[in-house]
Order: sequence, then structure tokens, then C-alpha cells
Amino acid sequence: MAQSSSPISGVAERYAGSLFELALQSNSVVKVEADLNSFAAMLDGSADLTRLINSPVFSSEDQAKAIAAIADKAGITGLTGNFLRVVARNRRLFAVPGMIKAFRQIAAEHRGETAAEVTSAHELTAAQQTELKAALKSVAGKDVAIAVTVDPSLLGGLIVKMGSRQIDTSLKTKLNSLKLALKEVG
Repeated sequence: MAQSSSPISGVAERYAGSLFELALQSNSVVKVEADLNSFAAMLDGSADLTRLINSPVFSSEDQAKAIAAIADKAGITGLTGNFLRVVARNRRLFAVPGMIKAFRQIAAEHRGETAAEVTSAHELTAAQQTELKAALKSVAGKDVAIAVTVDPSLLGGLIVKMGSRQIDTSLKTKLNSLKLALKEVG
């Protein structure tokens, strides 16, 4: 895995690597990945949860209690639940989104896949996701695991990040480019 100069990225990659090794030993990679995806969905849907993990105002005890309660309520138990509690106690909750992203990449590489992050203006249907996976497989040369997020501000189109490559076909970017081109002409 490529090393980044960001200290958050380094922390995230180390934690994700450790979690993956534990999941591999306990034969629970699929369960851990599903639990992390559930937690990521909760993060995306809750400004309060995002504030909890990013704010240095909360003590590690408060964060640990809150994360334990959230994990229990969401049914995130076992290895993933314990992992989130340890991360909270170690004051590393701010890096959880990076940890989830790094875990997905490590798990995909282990399965012989490459990971892609897709941002869409609207929810993709199962057929659209299948078609997108097939198109990305032809580019990457191997199976592609996609993580889809929805951003209505894109207006239309997709942004696909796969490794160091990014393909931006969003209407928002096209309109911004047109706006810039019109400023240069006038």
C-alpha cells in the first residue's frame, strides 16, 4: 500500500492493517467490513456523530461511552465493536473515516480486487452499479469493489476515484469549467 505523508493517513493505515490482521485470524473479514460500512453510513447520516468523532472537546471517556452505546444500539459487536471502543479510548476517532477507507482497500486487495470510490448525484440502482463495476473492471483489469456515496450538489454524473486516478464526469465540474472558459473569453 502506498504511504502518504499525512499523519492521519498513517494512523488510519496502521489501525486498519491491525484490524484486518485480527479479522483475518478470526475468519471474520466479511463481518468486520459490513460493520464498518454500517458505521460509515451512520457517520454520513449524522452530523452529531461526525461532531463527536471530530471534536477535541469531548473527553476520551465521553467518546468511549458514546461509541459503545452507538455500537451496541447498531448491533456492531465483536471485533468491530471492540475496535471502535479502543480507537475511542486512544483518542483516534477523528481518523475513523480514514481507517474505514484503508480497511476497504486492504480487504479488496486481499480478495484480488481493486477498490473504487464513486460519488453520484443520485442513488445508483443495482443494474447501474453492476454496469459501472463491469466498466471499471475493463479499465483496471481485475474485479472492482465500489463504495458509493451520494452528493446531490454534483447535479448529474459521477466522480470515480480508483487508486491514484480520478474520473470526474459530474455536471457541476462541467458547468464550472464552462464558467471559467467564459470568463477567459470575456
